[in-house]
Amino acid sequence: MKILHLTPELAPWSKAGGLGDAASALARQLAALGHEVRIVTPLYGSVPEREQMGIKLESSQVPVGGDPRRAACRVRSLAVAPNCEAWFIEHEDFYGAREIYPAREDTAERAAFYGRAGLQACLETGWIPDVVHCHDWTTGLMPVLLNTTLKDTPLGRCASILTIHNLQHQGLLSRRILGFLGLPEWLFQPAELECLGGVNFLKGGILHATRVVTVSPTYAQEILTPAYGYGLDDVVRRRQADLEGILNGVDSEEWDPRRDPHLVKSFSADDLSGKAFCKQAFLREMKLDPDLPIPLVGVISRLWEQKGLDLAARALPRFLRSGQLQFVLLGSGDGSLETEYRRLEKDFPGRCAVRIGYDHGLSHRIEAGADFFLMPSRFEPCGLNQLYSMAYGTLPIVRATGGLADTVKAWSPSARKGTGVVFQHADVAGIEWALEQALGLYGKPADFAAAQGQAMREEFSWSKSAQAHLLCYAKAIRQKQI
Repeated sequence: MKILHLTPELAPWSKAGGLGDAASALARQLAALGHEVRIVTPLYGSVPEREQMGIKLESSQVPVGGDPRRAACRVRSLAVAPNCEAWFIEHEDFYGAREIYPAREDTAERAAFYGRAGLQACLETGWIPDVVHCHDWTTGLMPVLLNTTLKDTPLGRCASILTIHNLQHQGLLSRRILGFLGLPEWLFQPAELECLGGVNFLKGGILHATRVVTVSPTYAQEILTPAYGYGLDDVVRRRQADLEGILNGVDSEEWDPRRDPHLVKSFSADDLSGKAFCKQAFLREMKLDPDLPIPLVGVISRLWEQKGLDLAARALPRFLRSGQLQFVLLGSGDGSLETEYRRLEKDFPGRCAVRIGYDHGLSHRIEAGADFFLMPSRFEPCGLNQLYSMAYGTLPIVRATGGLADTVKAWSPSARKGTGVVFQHADVAGIEWALEQALGLYGKPADFAAAQGQAMREEFSWSKSAQAHLLCYAKAIRQKQI
């Protein structure tokens, strides 16, 4: 197959969350299976070594409205892997700054331009994909284009896939985007793109993509309900027959404790002795007391309401005060939450460490050094850190939602089976209960080691995910041909 991915993030060149990792890993895995893959993404000002990239198109005049001088772009190219090439859309006005998602007056045009430029590059080079795979809300209007304005071009025969990485982010923006993309005005109605007086990018993608994918089976069911649908549950239900959930995977080259360069000592499911060395080294690095016989609970997260870390900040003091656990957090986001966690660090020296921001190497050392990893999310489309944690023998403590429910098996003391601690309710009492369960499990070394071994032997590979996507692509191509 010829497969085109459209994505606003592409790790390691651009990354704001898990989307950049997922798009990159899936594309490379599909290419490894013998398919011809191209990835279109913006060339942000933060991307290093821009000038060393190749040039696919020196100048492409993208057919969009407005000032013709803003319609031109350069398409740079870079080999990501055999059979896999990234096309970076170079447009200084739209993407020259470092931010991936800045607040701008022309957010709609900026969001849509790189996808439209990518489709234009396909037409200009004669590389016509079998499948156009659109990731997240910024690409939502591309399936609409394929079904309307571009229907009579060679791209009109392409099947389209929309992956919803997070339904909360929809792209509700100005209706002038219709004129900018040359979309017909009849689309501006409630049954189509109109939403609260504007155009909803994600709604358009859900309605017009050949098939719709979410990043876990449970999340695919959750978004059919008002509780998780963020106002689009009725739209998703209209496409329920074409909706499926496919779990993301783990990049085993990046996340493998047997060969992780960020760790002081390697370890594996068959020999966990190195993990104890990693914990001791990490505690000293973070200026936490290395001599306490208590578990270390880790968090790596954006500090947003979705993640439930406002609840965790209220649950943790009791356990820190009584000396039952140590805690470390790496993350940033909501300013009040940052302040709250800094206060915890100040109140509990030697037991709590907080780093605001992101540090790639530190994230690896947290995964290796912690005993438990806390993810009390109110909702979680897939989640990746619980997968990384299991690979490193760090047992996840998760709420039963989305991909967390699909990937973590609650430890059963009677059956001596499970890979973590699972709780049901997104509230302080639920987190306190889960932490008590974790402490009980840690207090039984044989059970704790058994759970670690089971967690490390779980397989969440991108190979499985890629095979599931290929089946989805095949269905979409058949549907398009009907």
